[in-house]
Amino acid sequence: MNDVARLPISAHPNAEPEALPHNIEAEQQLLGAILTNNDVYDRIAALVKAEHFFDPVHARIFEKASARIQKNALASPVTLKPFFEDDEGLKELGGPAYLVRLAGAAISAFAARDYAQMIYDLAVRRELISLGRDISAKAAKVDLASEPREQITEAEQALYKLGEQGVAERGFQSFLKAAVEAVNTANAAYQRGGGLSGISTGLIDLDKKLGGLHPSDLLILAGRPSMGKTSLATNVAFNIAKAYKRGRTHDGGDGAVEGGVVGFFSLEMSAEQLAARILSEASEVPSEQIRRGNMEEHEFRRFVDAAKALESCPLYIDDTPALPISQVAARARRLKRTHGLDCLVIDYLQLLKGSSSKGENRVQEVSEITQGLKAIAKELNIPVIALSQLSRTVESRDDKRPQLSDLRESGSIEQDADVVMFVYRDEYYHERLKPPEDDPRFPEWLDKMNRVHGTAEVIIGKQRHGPIGTVELSFEGRFTRFGNLARDYQSDGHRDVGF
Repeated sequence: MNDVARLPISAHPNAEPEALPHNIEAEQQLLGAILTNNDVYDRIAALVKAEHFFDPVHARIFEKASARIQKNALASPVTLKPFFEDDEGLKELGGPAYLVRLAGAAISAFAARDYAQMIYDLAVRRELISLGRDISAKAAKVDLASEPREQITEAEQALYKLGEQGVAERGFQSFLKAAVEAVNTANAAYQRGGGLSGISTGLIDLDKKLGGLHPSDLLILAGRPSMGKTSLATNVAFNIAKAYKRGRTHDGGDGAVEGGVVGFFSLEMSAEQLAARILSEASEVPSEQIRRGNMEEHEFRRFVDAAKALESCPLYIDDTPALPISQVAARARRLKRTHGLDCLVIDYLQLLKGSSSKGENRVQEVSEITQGLKAIAKELNIPVIALSQLSRTVESRDDKRPQLSDLRESGSIEQDADVVMFVYRDEYYHERLKPPEDDPRFPEWLDKMNRVHGTAEVIIGKQRHGPIGTVELSFEGRFTRFGNLARDYQSDGHRDVGF
């Protein structure tokens, strides 16, 4: 290629350089283009770094040139010459004169982006080869301190990190492009009757407040034990999967036009227990009777019929315990590739692990987990619903309604989430205050109990795209089912048909 001296392959420090993918000519062309026209650097800086160059001399040239350009100084063969007077690697290629030959042999600055992409892709391939060798070497070495399962986890985490590096930076985009996307989203909401821009939860009043579940949003659903966090998340997941219809989307692609494919990471309950909850809701057979097998014949028949009707429901459950956030991301990507994915549910956040949980501060680990969940939501362009526990400070207050400050490790969760919701059932606490029937306070207790029985509140404590406030829902504990409360305006047979 031209008169540029091709670097001897043996100059690379790897033991088997000939086996590693590389393209010396592409590196020479890119460096020559940069040294000829420093403006080229701005077009490729987000893609290529010094460590992506196969040849160490080229890596050093790129590093010095980029350092000067970032300081608004000229990077040319003349200005770089003083930095390479004593560089042994460059001396083998003819010394600083090699820089002049690089600049002189550069064909075109227009192809610089293509050369940069090629250099980056080949660097990733070399990383994969190196990673494969490491995995092979560790697997071959029988060590009691390194179990095969741990090696698999380490390998997945290493691949996840490599995959994250491969996500190209989007950089700036024109306002016109962003405005077109905003209009398309508004048009989709308009076509649905002016109600929702996101996926419907199946709960009318909650949809009104949220506008549905929006792609790329991280929603936190928090509550104290026995408030019904898992029940509400299960109900929403089931409603979305049950409403799934495939067709032509507003952007012209093929996908879900109603409902969606749901992935459910159940880290607390088994897939069988979760399925029993869903079937209890669908068949209206109390969950405790299902668990004990204490059903009448007609109830069992209803239960089996519900199971048959829902066998094609696109709800996928992963009940692997103590998953690292890297594996959650990898499995979500795999599900999207194989079956599609429109919504992801994690039950619950505190049961996930960070990439290196050994001896790490728990607050930092939770921060890594919430950032990872938000990254999944943006990368896959889906809403992610993560359940979260609340601290015990709720129990010490007279008003037990949760607040943002009650979130465990609240700083990162509150910061990274687009929506924070709390499930609260006054009935649960009021039931425990029951006085004896001959107590003068009993009628007052009973009056309030009648008012709060079978109701629940979803308190929206934070919402980036809309108002905060409280949504009232019905709750049937026997079927672990949340539903829409009947309103006064619906009593004459009219229902809100906006959704």
